[in-house]
Amino acid sequence: MKTDWLKAPVRIINPDWRVSARQKQQQLTKPEGSLGRLEDIAVKVSALHGCARPGLEKIHIVIFAADHGVAQEGVSAFPASVTLGMIRNFANGGAAISVMAQELGADLEVVNLGTLEAQEDLLGVIQEIIAPGTANFRHQPAMSEVQLYAALDVGRQAAIRARGANVDLFIGGDMGIGNSTSATAIACALLQQPASELAGPGTGVSGEQLQHKVQVIQQALDFHQANLDGPLTILQHLGGFEIAALTGAYLSCAQQGLPILVDGFITSVAALLAMRLNAEVKRWMFFSHTSAEPGHRQVLQAMKARPLLDLGMRLGEASGAATAVPVMRMACACHNRMASFASAGVAEKSV
Repeated sequence: MKTDWLKAPVRIINPDWRVSARQKQQQLTKPEGSLGRLEDIAVKVSALHGCARPGLEKIHIVIFAADHGVAQEGVSAFPASVTLGMIRNFANGGAAISVMAQELGADLEVVNLGTLEAQEDLLGVIQEIIAPGTANFRHQPAMSEVQLYAALDVGRQAAIRARGANVDLFIGGDMGIGNSTSATAIACALLQQPASELAGPGTGVSGEQLQHKVQVIQQALDFHQANLDGPLTILQHLGGFEIAALTGAYLSCAQQGLPILVDGFITSVAALLAMRLNAEVKRWMFFSHTSAEPGHRQVLQAMKARPLLDLGMRLGEASGAATAVPVMRMACACHNRMASFASAGVAEKSV
């Protein structure tokens, strides 16, 4: 399997578009800076799209799903069978992201990279099965090197499909019982933090079960310590297929010049992995919200990211990112349709 694409450069952004968009913002009928971060959003979208009238009409959402061997350790409030159950729910339109995608008029694609139970054919679900979930990383690497690169490539192919459809914004989501345990372990390794600092409730564990989750993560970190020497080896030993696919998707989007809206904790860990592979990926990213997961704030801080919302959400499946889309659309609408001082015949600031 070819892996050279992982080192391909990120698409260069023409700075002239950012300058012209900022100049336009200064001419609109409002005090300069009065729309706050809405102005920054519009300027960045204009620069990333390379156009004077930025828009976010065509949204493409991809949910990557997979099971995790570490779920055998009792780290989740739900059984592993819920992963496939939620894939079916996505396909049937009953999940939160299904409803949100409909409201946004967004395309919703679901990619199954491997569940314990075999999936039947489902409309809107692409089967890219690598294995029936990862191995239990408490005792062995979560995946082989071959599986790692296969999962990364699944994400790359999803980004290529999105680029081919000429979408305006790519949103990645996650589904996988046990994936907050995996994401926390990865974050601990990347940030060199103990599990007790970053582990959170995930699907809703608390008390003794949360302490058990912390213990499992810390034992895994200690067990794999000698091999946690880079983003790819960390991902191989502690990751999930869907987290690897998200990482590959983010890299590929930035390489192709496709703007990205990052969702919550799981996807932010994938974003941090992508940035550790190529720091320039961040230029193509927006960050939607701050999750209620305690580790998320530290991951965001590590990326120097400024999320748009803080609503106490921790569902995953791209729901936080979908919620932020109307804010971004409003920013673009104001940029495109507000009158200038000259066209409205309004006096500009005198001093």
